[in-house]
Amino acid sequence: MSALSLRSVAWLAFFAAILVAWVVMYLMATGMDLDLIGRPGPMGETMRAMQPGMEMGMGAGMSGGMSGEMSGGMDMMAMDRFGPLFAMWAIMMAAMMLPTMVPTLRCYDDLCRSADGTTAGWLGVLTGYSIAWVGFAAVIAGVQVALLYGGVIDMLGIAKSSAIAGGLLILVGAFQFTRAKELCHGVCHSPMTYFLGHWRTGFGGGLRMGLGLGAFCVGCCWGFMALGFVGGVMSLLWMGLATLFMVLEKLPQIGHRVIRPMGVALIAGGVAVLAAPLVTGG
Repeated sequence: MSALSLRSVAWLAFFAAILVAWVVMYLMATGMDLDLIGRPGPMGETMRAMQPGMEMGMGAGMSGGMSGEMSGGMDMMAMDRFGPLFAMWAIMMAAMMLPTMVPTLRCYDDLCRSADGTTAGWLGVLTGYSIAWVGFAAVIAGVQVALLYGGVIDMLGIAKSSAIAGGLLILVGAFQFTRAKELCHGVCHSPMTYFLGHWRTGFGGGLRMGLGLGAFCVGCCWGFMALGFVGGVMSLLWMGLATLFMVLEKLPQIGHRVIRPMGVALIAGGVAVLAAPLVTGG
Protein backbone atom coordinates (compact mmCIF):
# COMPACT_ATOMS: atom_id res chain seq x y z
CA MET A 1 0.00 0.00 0.00
CA SER A 2 1.35 3.43 -0.95
CA ALA A 3 2.05 6.16 1.61
CA LEU A 4 -0.82 8.19 0.18
CA SER A 5 -3.24 5.28 0.62
CA LEU A 6 -2.04 4.75 4.19
CA ARG A 7 -2.69 8.39 5.03
CA SER A 8 -6.16 8.15 3.48
CA VAL A 9 -6.93 5.16 5.68
CA ALA A 10 -5.54 7.03 8.69
CA TRP A 11 -7.77 10.03 7.96
CA LEU A 12 -10.84 7.81 7.62
CA ALA A 13 -10.05 6.12 10.94
CA PHE A 14 -9.53 9.53 12.53
CA PHE A 15 -12.96 10.82 11.50
CA ALA A 16 -14.56 7.48 12.40
CA ALA A 17 -13.12 7.80 15.91
CA ILE A 18 -14.68 11.25 16.26
CA LEU A 19 -18.06 9.94 15.11
CA VAL A 20 -17.92 6.97 17.48
CA ALA A 21 -16.96 9.22 20.40
CA TRP A 22 -19.96 11.49 19.78
CA VAL A 23 -22.31 8.49 19.49
CA VAL A 24 -21.01 7.13 22.80
CA MET A 25 -21.47 10.52 24.50
CA TYR A 26 -25.02 10.72 23.15
CA LEU A 27 -25.83 7.25 24.45
CA MET A 28 -24.31 8.10 27.84
CA ALA A 29 -26.34 11.30 28.13
CA THR A 30 -29.65 9.77 27.07
CA GLY A 31 -28.96 6.72 29.24
CA MET A 32 -28.78 9.08 32.21
CA ASP A 33 -32.17 10.59 31.25
CA LEU A 34 -30.74 13.89 30.02
CA ASP A 35 -31.97 15.82 27.00
CA LEU A 36 -29.67 17.43 24.44
CA ILE A 37 -29.32 20.57 26.56
CA GLY A 38 -28.42 18.53 29.61
CA ARG A 39 -31.72 18.94 31.47
CA PRO A 40 -32.58 15.84 33.52
CA GLY A 41 -35.86 13.98 33.29
CA PRO A 42 -37.47 12.27 36.30
CA MET A 43 -34.78 9.59 36.58
CA GLY A 44 -32.05 12.13 35.99
CA GLU A 45 -33.41 14.35 38.75
CA THR A 46 -33.39 11.39 41.11
CA MET A 47 -29.75 10.74 40.28
CA ARG A 48 -28.94 14.41 40.69
CA ALA A 49 -30.34 14.33 44.23
CA MET A 50 -28.24 11.34 45.24
CA GLN A 51 -25.31 11.71 47.59
CA PRO A 52 -21.80 10.48 46.68
CA GLY A 53 -21.32 6.85 47.58
CA MET A 54 -25.03 6.01 47.32
CA GLU A 55 -25.63 2.88 45.26
CA MET A 56 -26.97 3.75 41.83
CA GLY A 57 -30.56 2.85 41.23
CA MET A 58 -31.31 2.43 44.95
CA GLY A 59 -32.43 5.94 45.85
CA ALA A 60 -34.95 6.24 48.63
CA GLY A 61 -38.57 6.43 47.62
CA MET A 62 -38.20 5.01 44.13
CA SER A 63 -40.59 2.41 42.88
CA GLY A 64 -39.24 -0.98 41.94
CA GLY A 65 -39.74 -0.27 38.25
CA MET A 66 -37.96 3.06 38.30
CA SER A 67 -35.20 1.60 40.45
CA GLY A 68 -34.65 -1.13 37.89
CA GLU A 69 -34.56 1.34 34.99
CA MET A 70 -32.06 3.56 36.76
CA SER A 71 -29.91 0.64 37.78
CA GLY A 72 -29.62 -0.42 34.15
CA GLY A 73 -29.08 3.11 32.82
CA MET A 74 -26.71 4.52 35.42
CA ASP A 75 -24.60 1.71 36.81
CA MET A 76 -22.42 2.06 33.72
CA MET A 77 -21.71 5.70 34.62
CA ALA A 78 -21.04 5.90 38.35
CA MET A 79 -20.57 9.64 38.55
CA ASP A 80 -18.92 9.55 41.96
CA ARG A 81 -15.98 7.28 41.10
CA PHE A 82 -12.74 8.21 39.40
CA GLY A 83 -12.55 5.26 36.98
CA PRO A 84 -15.89 5.76 35.20
CA LEU A 85 -15.44 9.54 35.24
CA PHE A 86 -11.99 9.24 33.71
CA ALA A 87 -13.39 7.01 30.96
CA MET A 88 -16.19 9.52 30.34
CA TRP A 89 -13.78 12.46 30.13
CA ALA A 90 -11.35 10.55 27.88
CA ILE A 91 -14.14 9.78 25.41
CA MET A 92 -15.33 13.37 25.69
CA MET A 93 -11.81 14.60 24.86
CA ALA A 94 -11.89 12.50 21.69
CA ALA A 95 -15.30 13.89 20.71
CA MET A 96 -14.45 17.53 21.43
CA MET A 97 -10.71 17.90 20.83
CA LEU A 98 -9.95 15.65 17.86
CA PRO A 99 -12.01 17.91 15.54
CA THR A 100 -9.87 20.86 16.61
CA MET A 101 -6.77 18.99 15.49
CA VAL A 102 -7.78 18.83 11.82
CA PRO A 103 -5.81 21.99 10.83
CA THR A 104 -2.70 20.65 12.61
CA LEU A 105 -2.89 17.24 10.94
CA ARG A 106 -3.53 18.85 7.55
CA CYS A 107 -0.47 20.99 8.13
CA TYR A 108 1.63 17.89 8.81
CA ASP A 109 0.01 16.22 5.80
CA ASP A 110 1.37 19.05 3.65
CA LEU A 111 4.83 18.33 5.03
CA CYS A 112 4.43 14.72 3.92
CA ARG A 113 4.27 16.06 0.37
CA SER A 114 6.78 18.90 0.53
CA ALA A 115 9.31 17.67 3.13
CA ASP A 116 10.24 14.43 4.90
CA GLY A 117 7.04 13.98 6.85
CA THR A 118 5.73 10.40 6.94
CA THR A 119 2.53 8.57 7.77
CA ALA A 120 4.28 7.20 10.87
CA GLY A 121 5.10 10.77 11.89
CA TRP A 122 1.48 11.79 11.30
CA LEU A 123 0.33 8.99 13.58
CA GLY A 124 2.95 10.02 16.13
CA VAL A 125 1.63 13.58 16.21
CA LEU A 126 -1.91 12.31 16.71
CA THR A 127 -0.79 9.91 19.44
CA GLY A 128 1.16 12.55 21.34
CA TYR A 129 -1.71 15.02 21.14
CA SER A 130 -4.13 12.37 22.40
CA ILE A 131 -1.85 11.45 25.32
CA ALA A 132 -1.80 15.08 26.43
CA TRP A 133 -5.58 15.30 26.45
CA VAL A 134 -6.05 11.90 28.11
CA GLY A 135 -3.73 13.19 30.83
CA PHE A 136 -5.98 16.22 31.20
CA ALA A 137 -8.99 13.88 31.34
CA ALA A 138 -7.41 12.19 34.36
CA VAL A 139 -6.83 15.55 36.06
CA ILE A 140 -10.33 16.91 35.49
CA ALA A 141 -11.93 13.60 36.51
CA GLY A 142 -10.05 13.89 39.80
CA VAL A 143 -11.21 17.49 40.13
CA GLN A 144 -14.81 16.41 39.54
CA VAL A 145 -14.61 13.76 42.27
CA ALA A 146 -13.13 16.32 44.68
CA LEU A 147 -15.81 18.90 43.85
CA LEU A 148 -18.55 16.29 44.21
CA TYR A 149 -17.45 15.10 47.62
CA GLY A 150 -16.81 18.71 48.62
CA GLY A 151 -20.45 19.56 47.95
CA VAL A 152 -19.63 22.03 45.16
CA ILE A 153 -21.32 20.11 42.32
CA ASP A 154 -24.05 17.50 42.17
CA MET A 155 -23.98 14.00 40.70
CA LEU A 156 -24.58 15.36 37.20
CA GLY A 157 -21.57 17.65 37.48
CA ILE A 158 -23.66 20.83 37.80
CA ALA A 159 -22.52 23.60 40.16
CA LYS A 160 -24.85 23.81 43.16
CA SER A 161 -24.66 27.59 43.52
CA SER A 162 -24.93 30.49 41.10
CA ALA A 163 -21.84 31.99 42.74
CA ILE A 164 -19.73 29.02 41.63
CA ALA A 165 -21.26 28.92 38.13
CA GLY A 166 -20.98 32.68 37.59
CA GLY A 167 -17.49 32.83 39.05
CA LEU A 168 -16.31 30.04 36.74
CA LEU A 169 -17.73 31.81 33.68
CA ILE A 170 -15.94 35.03 34.67
CA LEU A 171 -12.68 33.17 35.36
CA VAL A 172 -12.65 31.45 31.97
CA GLY A 173 -13.69 34.69 30.26
CA ALA A 174 -10.89 36.62 31.95
CA PHE A 175 -8.38 33.94 30.89
CA GLN A 176 -9.14 34.83 27.26
CA PHE A 177 -7.30 38.13 27.84
CA THR A 178 -4.17 36.69 29.48
CA ARG A 179 -0.66 36.33 28.12
CA ALA A 180 -0.84 32.56 28.77
CA LYS A 181 -3.85 32.27 26.48
CA GLU A 182 -2.08 34.34 23.83
CA LEU A 183 1.04 32.17 23.92
CA CYS A 184 -0.81 28.85 23.88
CA HIS A 185 -3.21 29.97 21.19
CA GLY A 186 -0.33 31.22 19.08
CA VAL A 187 1.05 27.68 18.86
CA CYS A 188 -2.36 26.10 18.22
CA HIS A 189 -3.21 28.74 15.63
CA SER A 190 0.06 28.34 13.69
CA PRO A 191 1.15 24.68 13.88
CA MET A 192 3.45 25.06 10.87
CA THR A 193 5.63 27.46 12.85
CA TYR A 194 5.80 24.90 15.67
CA PHE A 195 6.69 22.09 13.26
CA LEU A 196 9.46 24.12 11.64
CA GLY A 197 10.97 25.00 15.01
CA HIS A 198 10.69 21.52 16.56
CA TRP A 199 10.90 19.23 13.56
CA ARG A 200 11.60 15.55 14.25
CA THR A 201 11.16 12.67 11.82
CA GLY A 202 9.47 9.31 12.21
CA PHE A 203 6.89 8.13 14.72
CA GLY A 204 9.07 9.07 17.70
CA GLY A 205 9.60 12.55 16.36
CA GLY A 206 5.91 12.96 15.62
CA LEU A 207 5.07 11.73 19.11
CA ARG A 208 7.37 14.31 20.66
CA MET A 209 5.90 17.11 18.58
CA GLY A 210 2.36 15.90 19.29
CA LEU A 211 2.99 15.95 23.03
CA GLY A 212 4.22 19.55 22.77
CA LEU A 213 1.29 20.62 20.64
CA GLY A 214 -1.10 18.82 22.97
CA ALA A 215 0.34 20.56 26.02
CA PHE A 216 -0.13 23.97 24.41
CA CYS A 217 -3.65 22.97 23.34
CA VAL A 218 -4.54 21.99 26.90
CA GLY A 219 -3.20 25.34 28.07
CA CYS A 220 -5.33 27.10 25.47
CA CYS A 221 -8.61 25.21 25.92
CA TRP A 222 -8.78 23.93 29.52
CA GLY A 223 -11.31 26.60 30.45
CA PHE A 224 -13.91 25.39 27.98
CA MET A 225 -13.66 21.92 29.51
CA ALA A 226 -14.13 23.39 33.00
CA LEU A 227 -17.29 25.16 31.85
CA GLY A 228 -18.97 21.77 31.84
CA PHE A 229 -19.44 22.29 35.58
CA VAL A 230 -21.72 25.27 34.86
CA GLY A 231 -24.49 23.42 33.07
CA GLY A 232 -23.49 19.79 33.57
CA VAL A 233 -20.62 17.80 32.14
CA MET A 234 -23.01 15.59 30.16
CA SER A 235 -24.72 18.48 28.34
CA LEU A 236 -24.46 17.77 24.62
CA LEU A 237 -25.28 21.42 23.91
CA TRP A 238 -22.23 22.57 25.89
CA MET A 239 -20.03 19.95 24.21
CA GLY A 240 -21.18 20.99 20.75
CA LEU A 241 -20.83 24.74 21.30
CA ALA A 242 -17.45 24.41 23.01
CA THR A 243 -16.18 22.19 20.18
CA LEU A 244 -17.41 24.65 17.55
CA PHE A 245 -15.72 27.59 19.24
CA MET A 246 -12.43 25.74 19.76
CA VAL A 247 -12.43 24.78 16.08
CA LEU A 248 -13.02 28.43 15.14
CA GLU A 249 -10.16 29.49 17.42
CA LYS A 250 -7.75 27.35 15.43
CA LEU A 251 -8.79 28.45 11.95
CA PRO A 252 -5.95 30.52 10.45
CA GLN A 253 -8.20 33.23 9.01
CA ILE A 254 -10.38 34.05 12.00
CA GLY A 255 -8.93 32.31 15.04
CA HIS A 256 -7.25 35.36 16.54
CA ARG A 257 -10.39 37.47 16.06
CA VAL A 258 -12.76 35.41 18.21
CA ILE A 259 -10.77 35.03 21.44
CA ARG A 260 -11.54 38.33 23.14
CA PRO A 261 -15.17 38.62 22.01
CA MET A 262 -15.73 35.20 23.55
CA GLY A 263 -14.04 36.44 26.72
CA VAL A 264 -16.43 39.38 26.88
CA ALA A 265 -19.42 37.08 26.29
CA LEU A 266 -18.33 34.69 29.04
CA ILE A 267 -17.74 37.49 31.55
CA ALA A 268 -21.13 39.00 30.70
CA GLY A 269 -22.73 35.58 31.13
CA GLY A 270 -21.04 35.16 34.49
CA VAL A 271 -22.25 38.55 35.69
CA ALA A 272 -25.78 37.66 34.56
CA VAL A 273 -25.67 34.37 36.46
CA LEU A 274 -24.44 36.12 39.60
CA ALA A 275 -27.10 38.82 39.29
CA ALA A 276 -30.02 36.47 38.59
CA PRO A 277 -30.71 35.58 42.26
CA LEU A 278 -30.70 39.28 43.17
CA VAL A 279 -33.16 40.12 40.39
CA THR A 280 -35.51 37.24 41.17
CA GLY A 281 -35.14 37.54 44.90
CA GLY A 282 -33.83 33.95 45.14
